[in-house]
Amino acid sequence: MKTTIRILLGVAICFLSYICVMSVVTPIRFEETRTDRETAVVKNLVSLRTAEVEFKAQKGYYTADLDSLILFLKTAKKKEVVKEGALTDAQLEAGMTEAKAVKIIQKGNKKEIEKNGLLGFKRDTIYNDMIESLYKGEYTAENIGEIVYIPYTDGVKYEAEVDNGYTTDKGIKIPLIEVRAPFETYLADLDKQELVNLIDKEKKLDHYPGLRFGSIDVPNNNAGNWE
Repeated sequence: MKTTIRILLGVAICFLSYICVMSVVTPIRFEETRTDRETAVVKNLVSLRTAEVEFKAQKGYYTADLDSLILFLKTAKKKEVVKEGALTDAQLEAGMTEAKAVKIIQKGNKKEIEKNGLLGFKRDTIYNDMIESLYKGEYTAENIGEIVYIPYTDGVKYEAEVDNGYTTDKGIKIPLIEVRAPFETYLADLDKQELVNLIDKEKKLDHYPGLRFGSIDVPNNNAGNWE
């Protein structure tokens, strides 16, 4: 009987020790994993924000349809200006501007070009591949579609919401967008209690429980809540 009691006490001590250790280790592991995963989540959010800003620049509004956004990236062209030469301080002080210089160059009058010191000054408009222009080789047409999926999920897409009719108090119309990745998506397979605690904490602080950029409630220049 005494031997049995000793064994049971030993097991109980080991179990309690394990519980104590895990109560310290689990939160640490959770935060470490969360930090690693959020690096990947933020990377996609930044890429999506870049795409949405360019989409609005060309079309005048944002889109909540991420498939349409990817199609835009694959088919649209990026208008860019190739610059050669620059105006000197003396030219700028004399009233010369980029716009004036371009008009002079476009006329093709060599004497006027030389007179205004614009030899070697050149501005050409070209249209480049959208994906290459925005992401500089980071993505291709084959893998650009990956940015719409939240990492560490089974193909869950980012939540996108727009308000293209938002009007300020001064009557100015400003398209708004908000793109989100809730904690429940990319942290779903981690410790459930730690996840519940994290969500509860953020809600009590009146913070969005996850990562996002932009807002459909108020203009915020598409800021990310991780910035």
